[in-house]
Amino acid sequence: TTAPAQAGWRFRQPSVIPGFGLTLGFSLAYLTLIILIPLSGLIWRSAALGWPEFWAIATDRRTINALEISFGTAFIAAGVNVVFGTLVAWVLVRYRFPGRRIVDAMVDLPFALPTAVAGIALTTLYAPNGWIGKLLMPLGIKVAYTPLGIVIALIFIGLPFVVRTVQPIMEEIDKEVEEAAATLGASRFQIITRILFPGLAPAITTGFSLAFARGVGEYGSVIFIAGNLPYKSEIAPLLIVIRLEEYNYPAATAIAAIMLFLSFLMLLIVNLAQSWSRKRYG
Repeated sequence: TTAPAQAGWRFRQPSVIPGFGLTLGFSLAYLTLIILIPLSGLIWRSAALGWPEFWAIATDRRTINALEISFGTAFIAAGVNVVFGTLVAWVLVRYRFPGRRIVDAMVDLPFALPTAVAGIALTTLYAPNGWIGKLLMPLGIKVAYTPLGIVIALIFIGLPFVVRTVQPIMEEIDKEVEEAAATLGASRFQIITRILFPGLAPAITTGFSLAFARGVGEYGSVIFIAGNLPYKSEIAPLLIVIRLEEYNYPAATAIAAIMLFLSFLMLLIVNLAQSWSRKRYG
């Protein structure tokens, strides 16, 4: 009678794989040194400001505008990447064509390319006198030095996150399932919405969250094409750097703490949506 009770109080079930305590201790130590201690220092430095001073920095019009641009453009870019990243993954998985491997390798180019180089290249293309920018100017579309340019830069650096998240899941979906649905009279729209989307929804949500998180904190590829105009195209990471260059460390830490809180809140919402989709679709 005592053996089951003692087994119920065990922290974990016995495993044939040794080293649980060592790996758990290493993981906790690594997370503490790399993540928890720096974040704790940021929160502690921000708390030392006092609530009135912190609130004054948080409600400053320039701070609010920079946060709106950073989170707004990151959200739009992540949404665009969800659509076109899923299409790119679909083409790479379901079709065989000449140069497919080259296209597959080019998807990872933003990972290897320095962000500053990407920003300079995009600015060269979309500037008013650039190859693409001079074609858009007669139409009244200005890309460089506007929030639209920021969105394009974030789409460029965020696309691989969606493609590489959705592609492995899409490869596991058997074509015979679609063919069976088609033989039963399902239309292409029904196959996409009832057969493909339920299996891809968790991966699409994960890709969106990764692209969004990368876009919020992106700096190198944005500062060149954004123009960095206060109240118009100034992003929050750049404002933090400006405050640091002004030796205004309290303002820099306060803005960083606000970004940390908003990013955590957005990712929490995305994770809850992902958990809901997994429970609903399996």
